[in-house]
Amino acid sequence: SDEPRTDYAGLEDYFTNFLQLKPQGEIIDGKIKIGPGWCKDAGIYEFTMGASGDKVKARYSYVYVYEDGEWKIAHHHSSVMPEASKGQTISEPEAKELFHLWNDALATLDPVTVAKRYAKN
Repeated sequence: SDEPRTDYAGLEDYFTNFLQLKPQGEIIDGKIKIGPGWCKDAGIYEFTMGASGDKVKARYSYVYVYEDGEWKIAHHHSSVMPEASKGQTISEPEAKELFHLWNDALATLDPVTVAKRYAKN
């Protein structure tokens, strides 16, 4: 969601829509910290959307508090993981032209110009 859900009505509205996707989640990696009357769980989870079969991996954090004899969610945040880099597409003729860019840099006899043709990592 693009908007913070800070009250019960907002949460209910969010889950009214989200649950239509029939999500089932699984924690892939999580780290837990525990304190008196609270605990925090943060990591990575993945949802399989039963309505479509799509899988969505996300970072998450939960803060739970002990309230009225039950553990309740005091705070929850989830951010979809950035997609694996699909990279920029290039045609074969464009790829062949890259050599000429490097060769032109060599012609400058300037090591800085040549070095700039290389990736940083």
